[in-house]
Amino acid sequence: MPDNPAGRTGPGDRADSATAHPHDDLVERDEEAVSGSRAARLFDIRRIIGGLFAVYGLILTVLGLLDSTAEIDKAQGVRINLWAGLGMLVVGGLFLLWQWRQPAEAPGSAADEDPRPAT
Repeated sequence: MPDNPAGRTGPGDRADSATAHPHDDLVERDEEAVSGSRAARLFDIRRIIGGLFAVYGLILTVLGLLDSTAEIDKAQGVRINLWAGLGMLVVGGLFLLWQWRQPAEAPGSAADEDPRPAT
């Protein structure tokens, strides 16, 4: 075997033949599309808005259930915290349902392109 001090591999070496596989390019593009799609879903504005509405709605609902008679009388007999909290829970749930039913895709995702090379 010839001595190779630079650590370079030649065309017949195993490391070079593994990276020269024709489907490696497709695998890399697919992995990039998956990671881009995952990031798009993570930072989807519907998830953020829905989560905030749900959290604040839960807080207001609990406060509305624990309202004293003085607070209810101040709101002219309406349990405003309870109703506002329930409304916010519904809106937050709708946003989260919308995001779950129609997930976001990364801009210029692989779904728009044909990943197969032209023959």
